Amino acid sequence: MSATEVTRADSDEEESGRPGAASTGASTADDAADGPSSAPEPTSERVERPEPTTAPTPEPTPRQAPEPPSALTGKQAPGPPSEPTAKRTLEPPSAPSPGRRWTVRRVGMLLAPAMIFLAVRELGLLVLGWMAAENDRSVTEALRSWDGQWFLAIAEGGYTGVPASLVDAFGNRTTATPLAFFPGYPTAIRWLAGIDGDGGIGLVSAALTVTIAAGIACSYALARLGRHVRGGSERAGLILVALFAAAPMSVVLSMAYSEAMFCALAAWSLVGVLERRWLLAGVACALAGLVRSTGAALVLAVALAVIVAIGKRQDGWRPWVGGLLAPVGLIGYLAWVGVQTGTWDGWFQLQERGWGTGFDGGAATVRFSLEALADARSVLEVTTVGLIVLAVVLLVVCVVRRVEWPLVVYSAGVLAMDLGSNGLMNSKARLMLPALALLIPVALGLARRRPATIVLTLCGLALASSWFGAYSLTSWAYAI
Repeated sequence: MSATEVTRADSDEEESGRPGAASTGASTADDAADGPSSAPEPTSERVERPEPTTAPTPEPTPRQAPEPPSALTGKQAPGPPSEPTAKRTLEPPSAPSPGRRWTVRRVGMLLAPAMIFLAVRELGLLVLGWMAAENDRSVTEALRSWDGQWFLAIAEGGYTGVPASLVDAFGNRTTATPLAFFPGYPTAIRWLAGIDGDGGIGLVSAALTVTIAAGIACSYALARLGRHVRGGSERAGLILVALFAAAPMSVVLSMAYSEAMFCALAAWSLVGVLERRWLLAGVACALAGLVRSTGAALVLAVALAVIVAIGKRQDGWRPWVGGLLAPVGLIGYLAWVGVQTGTWDGWFQLQERGWGTGFDGGAATVRFSLEALADARSVLEVTTVGLIVLAVVLLVVCVVRRVEWPLVVYSAGVLAMDLGSNGLMNSKARLMLPALALLIPVALGLARRRPATIVLTLCGLALASSWFGAYSLTSWAYAI
């Protein structure tokens, strides 16, 4: 059969509707009808047919596609790859597994807030030890001085068992004087000291342990706040922890003082507000109200956030419960003191009579600032004036930078209670420590800088704060 006849036969097959990929037996039957001379043609036809691609073939499944190249190369076509084979092709065995690397990073991020806080506070204690030795002072005595003595005495004997040697700022003492100190911190000291009974770790060790543990808890809340605020990040959260640990008068975060516990509860309450976890916000706020009177600023921030959530019909019943819990601690203690003293404002009268503290709208603070700048009587007083000005500026920056309004309301309340009252002016720097939101703009600004700039800035602040705190305890002769 000639090539022309082969072509004609193919055309006849297509026109008759028979598939072009018909069996070899059908083609042989057609060739046999042409005569004996066409016997060798099937071999030639089988060799030439793979070359044209126009002849339709049975549609292969996707996994049969690699078979023709195997036929052309004379190699056996591989079967459909199993799933493990395909995975090994995409991820060669030689590639390192990221599991361990991620585990190390997560552990590092988990420990970072605590390690940063402890490192900065350890630096402060080292500087305190050096200055205490230079001034012939005991570090232990310094860490439990002033208000620490009251807290330890209340932890040991309750409000009725405070030694008569402890007096107020004017040297006076009545049976109601110890009620000026809130019960949250001394109660925690008593519970921890009582775990191993008499002769155990002791009240001082228990007080310092509570303080450090509370500072660590606060550091984790601050790291979380640093991620939640507008423009925040993990780096900003860790910087916020370092700034808090290195804040002016942060030496009280290593003392038998209640600031660390209050700041921890306040920070977690604010985390609950931002995350709309109202039960956390309410419970933490209620506990903070048992630690310091500054809880009033926290109650205000939580209450306003609850009102907004209820107005927007968010989160069902939870804002109602959180809002009801928030003021329980503060109002409960103030009411109890009122019952003990026989007057509804008993606690405020104790503060006024014993420490000269009352709200005057800031007139006393302004007078103190002008006098301190005029005669520059001491480093502590001049520095305190500078810190007051800096705090007001940072509050304005928080408003301009649109820091989340519950944080701004809380910090503004803390400043109003501190700067708007008279009393001991030397305590102003310490009483501003709970105004946590004031550090957020600084943390966000540093987070955009190079790592070297961040480290150098934080180290400088930590050194300056460590010296200022040690000076306040070892060289300054008055209460802080």
